[in-house]
Amino acid sequence: MSHTPLNRAQVEQLVRSSLLRNAAGNSALSASGGPNPLVVNISARHCHLSQASVEVLFGKGHTLTPKKDLYMDGQYAAQESVTMIGPRSRVISNLRILGPCRDFDQVELALTDAISLGFEIPTRNSGDIEGTPGCMLMGPAGFLKMDKGVIRAAPHVHMHPDDAKHYGVENKSFMKLRVGGDLGVTFDRIFVRVDPSFKLEVHIDTDEGNACGFSQDTPCELIK
Repeated sequence: MSHTPLNRAQVEQLVRSSLLRNAAGNSALSASGGPNPLVVNISARHCHLSQASVEVLFGKGHTLTPKKDLYMDGQYAAQESVTMIGPRSRVISNLRILGPCRDFDQVELALTDAISLGFEIPTRNSGDIEGTPGCMLMGPAGFLKMDKGVIRAAPHVHMHPDDAKHYGVENKSFMKLRVGGDLGVTFDRIFVRVDPSFKLEVHIDTDEGNACGFSQDTPCELIK
């Protein structure tokens, strides 16, 4: 029995279909029509710390221990976690640290987390922490008082320059994310971050994911 050879477009479609069937965890992978498949991930509450802050919390000379690699190359969830103390002395235990270390301290919460802790936090892009509230972090070796840095992270997309060219967008511009499924929600302000080291990945938080009924099987589409 003879078989007709598959052309390149058919092979690429089969690969995309296989990736969609095998996507796992709190993420969805969709064929973007561009140079790379679109990945949408729910980003749970977490913190980023400087090396100096890690040593305050875990002891002199301590370095973060990678526990699980994230989708973006070089990024990981660390073995280490901290306890966060809010303004009403309410706490979040086991707040995961994401590595590698940065040159500033930042805590990213969903709105429901902030309300339960007694915070009023702004929606900001990562690193834009001036004028934001602070908090107290507790680790096994000490306490860290943050004067600022608690935010609700704005929904955003990381993309390679090739993806930006495909979508016709620039760094620090905005796109829309159309989320399918039973609810059919569209996010109108997805902040664009472009860098040669980035993969095509959208981050939304747990509140946003729950609001749109997001799951690993939910189809998603980026729109200029």
